[in-house]
Amino acid sequence: MIEDLRPLAVVTGASSGIGYELARLAAEDGYDLVIAADAPSIVEAQASLEHYGTRVDALQVDLATTQGVDQLLGLIGARPVDALMANAGRGLGHGFLDQDWDDARRVLDTNVTGTIYLIHRVGRRMRDRERGRILITGSIAGLIPGSFQALYNASKAFLDSFSWALRNELKDTGVTVTCLMPGLTDTEFFERAGMLDTGFGADPKKADPADVAKIGYGAMLKGEGDVVTGFANKLQAAMAAVAPQSVLAEQHRKMAEPGS
Repeated sequence: MIEDLRPLAVVTGASSGIGYELARLAAEDGYDLVIAADAPSIVEAQASLEHYGTRVDALQVDLATTQGVDQLLGLIGARPVDALMANAGRGLGHGFLDQDWDDARRVLDTNVTGTIYLIHRVGRRMRDRERGRILITGSIAGLIPGSFQALYNASKAFLDSFSWALRNELKDTGVTVTCLMPGLTDTEFFERAGMLDTGFGADPKKADPADVAKIGYGAMLKGEGDVVTGFANKLQAAMAAVAPQSVLAEQHRKMAEPGS
């Protein structure tokens, strides 16, 4: 019987960083895993996670596309999903008008369109079962106008808002939605976004992705609405709620502008 299998967790963006650490925590808790990422290193992540004695199915796929998400859904098949950790994300530095449009579009398609399509498909099945947990990796960047990182911050603002709306819609269904809102984290993000020459990219005080994942995973298990990781990030989030948007945009510029 399908329902007699071990619980299943699906984690996107799981080849490294926060996503890998989320998958590791689930493996330690006895979940079987379906993991996906666009990087070839997802195969290495699979091998590492299998050491926890759990079944791990892995897929290298472009989750910016409908076809890619459909491939992931095909890998999940008819298995019930107990936890969906939608962590796949992409950034892009430099001024918006200087960016290649295809690269810019891929940020939106990865962070927003692909993410919410996956949640739409898996979330319906969770609602039908009256059981499930969804963790969405947003960001405190969604609280701040992202000068020289405009699309990324805007996409995270979408996810931060979307997660609260979906949580409210599902409040009586047995399905919980949690938004993980980290700040600067020591991952491959800044290299992939072309931001190594920025204040953000060079900041030596980035959080450990394992610590960020542990906080987010714990919040998901408790069914909390959102969690901002780290005291400094909580302070920044509080300031973002009261400071003028023009001031926040200028502060972001000082850290995200190329050469900063």
